[in-house]
Amino acid sequence: MTDPSDAAARVEKPRITLARVTPDDAGEVLTVQRAAFVSEALIYGSVDMPPLTQTLDQVRAELADNAGWVARSGGRLVGVIRAVQDGDLLLIGRIAIAPDMQGEGIGRALLQAAEEGSSAVTAELFTGSLSKANIRLYESCGYLQTERVAQDDGTEQVFMRKQLHAPDSR
Repeated sequence: MTDPSDAAARVEKPRITLARVTPDDAGEVLTVQRAAFVSEALIYGSVDMPPLTQTLDQVRAELADNAGWVARSGGRLVGVIRAVQDGDLLLIGRIAIAPDMQGEGIGRALLQAAEEGSSAVTAELFTGSLSKANIRLYESCGYLQTERVAQDDGTEQVFMRKQLHAPDSR
């Protein structure tokens, strides 16, 4: 007799597809963003953070000027990354992965898509000093800590950069 847990282990997960983010994704983006940032709120002891207080209209407006990406699994939006190119700098922000999909490589895939979809020389992002898993992910993707900015709550914003292209190779 076959153990039912063996059959469950063999079930394939839906393939992850990546696409450019659009303002039409705003509702799903906000849902994933809020779900993903609850764990950050617990780490920092506060729900008063932009990813949790942002409105649907604010997200829609933000996505209109964005070069970010979404990840979908079986049609469901499971991850998002925002990116804006400012000259030779790619500013990466608000990476959010659905809690049940974290640890599946989606954040890494979204970072790679944003980097490869840009002609910027350097990419920059930041996270909080208590967000150890985020820092480990970014470092494993080649980001180096460049600055720590003290916050009023005793934590620090950790700024990280990665060289994407040689300045003369574009």
